[in-house]
Amino acid sequence: MIQEETYTKSESFSFAVKLKDYMTLVKFRLNVLVVLSALSGYLLAPAGTHNSTTLWMLVLGGFLVTGASNGLNQVIEKDLDALMDRTKKRPLPRGSMSVSEGIIVSILMGISGLYLLYAYVNPTSALLGLIALVSYVAVYTPMKRVSPWAVFVGAIPGAIPPMLGWVAATDDFGFVPGMLFFIQFMWQFPHFWAVAWVAKDDYDKAGYKLLPSKGGRNKFTSLQILIYTLVLIPISLLPWLTLTKDMNPETQVGVGNVSFVIVSLAGLFFYIFAHKLHTTNSMKDAKRMMFASFIYLPIVQFVYVFDKINL
Repeated sequence: MIQEETYTKSESFSFAVKLKDYMTLVKFRLNVLVVLSALSGYLLAPAGTHNSTTLWMLVLGGFLVTGASNGLNQVIEKDLDALMDRTKKRPLPRGSMSVSEGIIVSILMGISGLYLLYAYVNPTSALLGLIALVSYVAVYTPMKRVSPWAVFVGAIPGAIPPMLGWVAATDDFGFVPGMLFFIQFMWQFPHFWAVAWVAKDDYDKAGYKLLPSKGGRNKFTSLQILIYTLVLIPISLLPWLTLTKDMNPETQVGVGNVSFVIVSLAGLFFYIFAHKLHTTNSMKDAKRMMFASFIYLPIVQFVYVFDKINL
């Protein structure tokens, strides 16, 4: 395939180009959001479970594992990325990074990240990181061209970070980390579908099937977004309802009523964007819904952290 841009050997190995290539390979901005999501789960855990080594190894290990997932995803989809306007300038399709380099770097990141989680956090965290990596790369990535159920599959590794953060702090795999997982799992449906609505023309070029309706941008799709957004409101209030049920005085943690108010309002505003999209089915409102989804999740996750009460 003829690329829009070609690179000489000296250009492809310059520091600036390589730095930009690696940031693109790991999807740096998205990666940071994933790490912040894991950090929210870690900080929400009881204060007595925190220590600086675990915190930094969670951040570094999580970043590397997520970077490995994104890198291997781009290796697999190199030819498909070349077909889409939004991805054709990534390093692999444009030729500034070889496939072998992408594979080696991604595998090294994955091994390093999993080792840090296993050796310096706990084995359960490493297992969760491995599940996220394998399910994203080996299941979700190829499934995107097969069925809209790929969104359901992709929501599983996408929801692991806050659960992993709690487990990193407590080494406890129980109701609370499952609840944190469920909140982010449900959020991903309106988020994924809003993104897929905006990017549908590009996705069609690669054969991706990510919207729930065969008709694509229609009332059925926007209704699914509306329903999941509505259901997300009570689900996002579960921490306020349940976190104080732990009766162990050394680990008990609760959240205050400020959380109830802010999370409820955030859910209401998110729903308003979804309702507007369902009313108009316009690209403008799909973009607003997409950006609202990016804002909603960190607000919900960190308002609980800041409003946490150690009882």
